[in-house]
Amino acid sequence: MRSTSARVRPGLAVVVAATLFTGCSSASPGDDFRPGAVELGDPYVPGAGNGGYDVEHYRLAVDYDPASDRLQGQAAVTAVATQPLSRFNLDLQGLEVTAVTVDGDRARYRRDGDELVVTPARGLAQGGRFTVAVEYAGQPGTRPNGPLGGGGFLHTEDGAIVLGQPYSAAAWFPVNDHPSDKATYDIEVTVPDGLAALSNGVPGEQSSADGRTTWRWAQRAPMASYLTTLVIGDYRVETGTHAGKPIVTAVSESLAETGPEAVSLARTGEIADFLADRFGPYPFDSYGGVVVADQRVGYALETQSRPVYGPAFFLSGRPNFDVVVHEIAHQWFGNSVAVTRWRDIWLNEGFATYAEWLWAEHQEDRSLQRVFESLYAVTDWSLPALDPGPEQMFGTAVYQRGALTVHALRRTVGDDAFFAILRAWTAERRDGYGSTDDLIELAERVSGAQLGEFFDAWLSGTTPPALPERG
Repeated sequence: MRSTSARVRPGLAVVVAATLFTGCSSASPGDDFRPGAVELGDPYVPGAGNGGYDVEHYRLAVDYDPASDRLQGQAAVTAVATQPLSRFNLDLQGLEVTAVTVDGDRARYRRDGDELVVTPARGLAQGGRFTVAVEYAGQPGTRPNGPLGGGGFLHTEDGAIVLGQPYSAAAWFPVNDHPSDKATYDIEVTVPDGLAALSNGVPGEQSSADGRTTWRWAQRAPMASYLTTLVIGDYRVETGTHAGKPIVTAVSESLAETGPEAVSLARTGEIADFLADRFGPYPFDSYGGVVVADQRVGYALETQSRPVYGPAFFLSGRPNFDVVVHEIAHQWFGNSVAVTRWRDIWLNEGFATYAEWLWAEHQEDRSLQRVFESLYAVTDWSLPALDPGPEQMFGTAVYQRGALTVHALRRTVGDDAFFAILRAWTAERRDGYGSTDDLIELAERVSGAQLGEFFDAWLSGTTPPALPERG
């Protein structure tokens, strides 16, 4: 994240559910069936996420009609029960549910605010895989993103923009809406002919019938739900390959064909290669980016493999490569290696901000050390980067103090150990998770230094920490 402050084809639900039946979670005598937790207890996002299961895969098929702002969809969610389950919840905002099955059997369901409560016909045994298929429809709504502005499902004149952090997915499909439960995705989006329907991952075959086109996308690397996106409307879409992988970029037709937005996105592959030289191999099977023109999107978001950039970053009329660097850096820090709790968000934003500093030094011969020293001098050390609190999770300290910590680590352990730490972090935890404690353990293991007090001072101390000597 970088901030500046339908019609449904008959029979599809049956096909979707059937393609994902990979096992049956039958009950056995003595199972202590109980409901899954209705939230995961993350104080930064009260009510988000659900317990009792771990999602492996989402298969989504949605049909959206911009003229009526109506969405119809089917979701098949394949998960593994992490306890004996009598019932479980999915997050879903507003949309009307018309049918639910679990492993092909009709299930009872009810709505409780933004929760879909599902009671299967039989209890689900711990460790068993199950698939819940949900049919739903309605006019999707927005979700608040605090100081970032509009999020969720934003209806536009030509389509829709769907994104947001710390959550947005529940605005358009039933989901375990917390980054601690990553999953793979297959996404089909059907829209009127002539409109683009962009999402995450590798593009698949398009097909058209009855004046409507279905766009297909596959994300085979696990993805946190807030990193999903849909961008529907009039866009200039460019496709190609980079480093042997598909690259898909798109710019709103309302923006100039040779404007700063297109010029900035054109360097996506080059920037990814620059970062790969420092962070390790690019972690996903596709590249890309989308620039939207809607002023409600006052931020850029690292939606997995295909970041979305709001218009405010290009108001100067000049290309903005820094924001592209920031969002692509997140593909390693935040996407491939995710946080399990939002208190550790500095791991996402601090490293992405530091990537901007690396790029500026590389491209503009701007001294990274001078950037570090100038920001150190004006930092408000009363604001922590680690566990900043819900109101400050996108605050300056998370970004700038986080990046100061990264460079201070580099100065403390030296370049060789520093870049070895970064590459080990992205390799060992690829497609997984990491916390601040995990990073400290790794940094100590690689460098041979005791770094607990160092991280405490730079991330959470209330007075300026001592500037490190060059390691």
